Amino acid sequence: MNDGEVFHEKQRLELCAIHALNNVLQERVHFTLCVVNPHRSVLGTGNYDVNVIMAALQSRDLAAVWWDKRRTVQSLCMSKVQGFILNVPSRVSLGIVSLPLRRRHWLAVRQVNGQYYNLDSKLKGPACIGGEAELRAFLSEQLSQEVAEMLLVVRRDVEEDGSWLNPDSPNN
Repeated sequence: MNDGEVFHEKQRLELCAIHALNNVLQERVHFTLCVVNPHRSVLGTGNYDVNVIMAALQSRDLAAVWWDKRRTVQSLCMSKVQGFILNVPSRVSLGIVSLPLRRRHWLAVRQVNGQYYNLDSKLKGPACIGGEAELRAFLSEQLSQEVAEMLLVVRRDVEEDGSWLNPDSPNN
């Protein structure tokens, strides 16, 4: 698989939520900067919250399902999930200088041509995670961080019928 076939939008300003949306949908500039929006930083540089992500997905007949971290990722029905948007702690840096501060950062994970990719906009390019087993390990590692959160990107009907969760999973 050529990583060049995977769409990857790189970080600009504090627009990681917009980049995560574009990356998870694998579409160039579908979502752009929302100038008048109460769900962003007061400086107008981005830093959008989950409301923007949910509204943007709803406009595409998709839904964001919040993942309860008390469950194991083994209970996910991967074939029903179109992608993942994670909110994870991220180091703050000014150029090459890393500051002792942590902020929240949105990143996307998506399957393309049978392989899962970390489409974090802070990466130089898409990072191949591998197959389903490697994805589950990656998601478990990300969610082990105390303040990490995950949204499942699913079709509306999948959200409504709950089929994103394996029915025979022991911890439903």
